[in-house]
Amino acid sequence: MHSPTRFQWDDLQHFLAVAHHGSTLAAGRALGVDQSTVQRRLSELERRIGQSLVQRQPTGYRLTEFGQEMLPFAETVERAVRAFERQVQTLGGEATGVIRITCPEPIVNRIAQTGMIDRFHARHPALKVQFVMSDKYMDLHKGDADVALRSGDTDDGELVGRKIGDSVWAVYASKGYIAQHGQPEGIEDLASHALVGFDNSMAKHRLSLWLREVAPNVELASRSSSVLGLVYSVKAGLGVGALPMPLGDAESDLVRVFGPVPELTRIWRMLTTPELRRTPRVSAFFDFIVEEIETLRPILTG
Repeated sequence: MHSPTRFQWDDLQHFLAVAHHGSTLAAGRALGVDQSTVQRRLSELERRIGQSLVQRQPTGYRLTEFGQEMLPFAETVERAVRAFERQVQTLGGEATGVIRITCPEPIVNRIAQTGMIDRFHARHPALKVQFVMSDKYMDLHKGDADVALRSGDTDDGELVGRKIGDSVWAVYASKGYIAQHGQPEGIEDLASHALVGFDNSMAKHRLSLWLREVAPNVELASRSSSVLGLVYSVKAGLGVGALPMPLGDAESDLVRVFGPVPELTRIWRMLTTPELRRTPRVSAFFDFIVEEIETLRPILTG
């Protein structure tokens, strides 16, 4: 039996990131640190607790039974810390601190290339932007992030924000795939081709629902948990796949075989909670994006 011991909130962050993202690599990306740092901090937390929280699997990390029991308590601590931080920001009245923005990984690269974040930092040197890269919807109410750049349907009517533009998808194949297997001319041809799609972790995504409708009996040739994974699979010639047009059209070795697909069109929004919207730091970021919206819109919509 181990005696009670102290551990740092930062260590809990690394445990939560691995639990939510399934790997130390993805956790490191979300936290803005390298993979070895995540592994070291997680090992240190386990050493202090005296029990294992995660177990290494061929496909990533899985929580141990003890880790599963402790996860809700760690999430409670996280919510309390985020609430404390938000209250400090609200009462402080100054635009200082960190703004955590969640969006798909390809979007981060495109935003960085425009210099937008550098311009924001130049205007607000006391604010730091951190990206939480994920194709899944992060829970803003739980403090997973402060602001979301999100496309698609959201069942959370309590979030506030504004429309940026439309998220438009089309169907693509590599030139090599077309040379070997031919080109589908329309939706009705998809069932006779190898298809690329999301894995079960993205089962509720509109692409997954659409594929089950238009090609219900087709076994996917490649499954991915991210849009970037879809792009790589289509580029590798593993099959035909629907992609956001800004990404698909940017790849010289891909051919848009048909589309846009109206059933996959959704709205890009910038969202936050009503409480965070009133904080100086998030308000400063929203005001900045409104000014830069003509720069941001083509990044998201092509």
